Amino acid sequence: MNERATRLLLLASVFVIATCGLIYELVAGTLASYLLGDSVTQFSTVIGVYLFAMGVGSWLSGFVRRNEARLFVHVQLLVGLVGGGSAALLFALFPHVDAFRPALYGMILLVGTLVGLEIPLLLRILKDRLAFNDLVAKVFTFDYVGALLASLLFPLVLVPRLGLIRASCLFGVFNVLVALMTAHVLQLRGRWAVATRWAGVALVAVLLAGMAFSGRILSWSEAQMYADPVVHAVSTPYQRIVLTRGAGDLRLHLNGNLQFSSRDEYRYHEALVHPGLSRLPMARRVLVLGGGDGLAIREVLRHPGVETVTLVDLDPAMTRLFGSQPMLRELNGGSLDSGKVTVLNEDAFAWLERPQGTYDFVVVDFPDPSSFGLGKLYTTTFYRRLGRVLAADGALVVQCTSPWAARRAFWCIDATLRASGFETEPYHAYVPSFGEWGFILASRGRMAEEARLPGGLRFVTAETLRSMREFPPDMARVATEPNQLNNQALVRYFEEDWARATGH
Repeated sequence: MNERATRLLLLASVFVIATCGLIYELVAGTLASYLLGDSVTQFSTVIGVYLFAMGVGSWLSGFVRRNEARLFVHVQLLVGLVGGGSAALLFALFPHVDAFRPALYGMILLVGTLVGLEIPLLLRILKDRLAFNDLVAKVFTFDYVGALLASLLFPLVLVPRLGLIRASCLFGVFNVLVALMTAHVLQLRGRWAVATRWAGVALVAVLLAGMAFSGRILSWSEAQMYADPVVHAVSTPYQRIVLTRGAGDLRLHLNGNLQFSSRDEYRYHEALVHPGLSRLPMARRVLVLGGGDGLAIREVLRHPGVETVTLVDLDPAMTRLFGSQPMLRELNGGSLDSGKVTVLNEDAFAWLERPQGTYDFVVVDFPDPSSFGLGKLYTTTFYRRLGRVLAADGALVVQCTSPWAARRAFWCIDATLRASGFETEPYHAYVPSFGEWGFILASRGRMAEEARLPGGLRFVTAETLRSMREFPPDMARVATEPNQLNNQALVRYFEEDWARATGH
């Protein structure tokens, strides 16, 4: 092979290893957010540790005095093995290791250190083939372009199409192929070279097998994570959806967090909808934000005066699942198929920016504010946008996490609604699967006190409505700052409160 072709292939390997390196970083950050909580903290710490480890790898490269090409090939094989298998290994470890974070960050340190060795070694391999200025310019150009490609591929193609395990295995294969290509173009010889080629072939076979059996690996891991058998699991661009069923109990988990249990979800959804809607006899148009499971809509449709319901839920996989799966349709009463219901799969934050009609009652049923992406849906900015679509004599209700476990977070949401121009009526209900759970009813003026409850309710009565408004001292109001888009104080309150409550 001529010298020019050798240079081009070695420079192309920079592009490949840069792409692979960033993919492993993104896989680790996403996996941490799935398993440990979808928080900016996870991505920040993963990125910080990974970059530190790359620095360690670059520093260690300074101790290499000879055989740079051979070491580069070995590093590629190790990166392919460790980085490519990282997602599968971490998913497998999570249900069985109490101290998961040391395992996670240990893996990140190892992969990052190996990745940090790559570019310095390659620079030394190329130093006699290119002028210094040309060498540095080309290597770092390919490095940064590879990083851009990885950052685009990961959210748009890899996560929705392949999932984390297959994506990491695929890029592990690319690292191994770079090792084999390097050994070939540099014409490395000797018994170790033959052994390296066979090791590379074996690694490719193992990683391809990992891709082929990724579904089984993830299913096995999830079977260990949940007490009941998993009956449905799917990864979407937005979340991991898992349904479990056992002993007559159907449970929905999003990114590992329980969303409802069929045994007691009626308590949550009756408490969410009826304390507000029962006091709005004139309500005809209802807006539901989140709640793609159709359970809140089931309760809304108990009110015969309601003429139209608009559901805005980000994930089409959720609304498809709960609109088609027989067990789930039975649970939500086929609410998503009602002629009164219009389903829109859009980001509620962006949807409210566009001119909409007005609604008499709004149900805000988002997941807890465990990340900045969710926290923006609890800000003064969001609530003011929501106020523009609320009828003058209408009301809205927000699910607000637990006022016992996350006391400051609950009252922060109340303070945010008040700062947005609403009068608020906080209340809470006991849901066995979650404990004490909080809600806030908000309007622009005093609402009618008389509640006209529909028939057939299993939990909410005139008596429970009165008791819901009473807060004992350990859940009573505390002073907090409002949650604004530029500070996201709520996310901090939420994380700190739940960490104290759970001891994690």
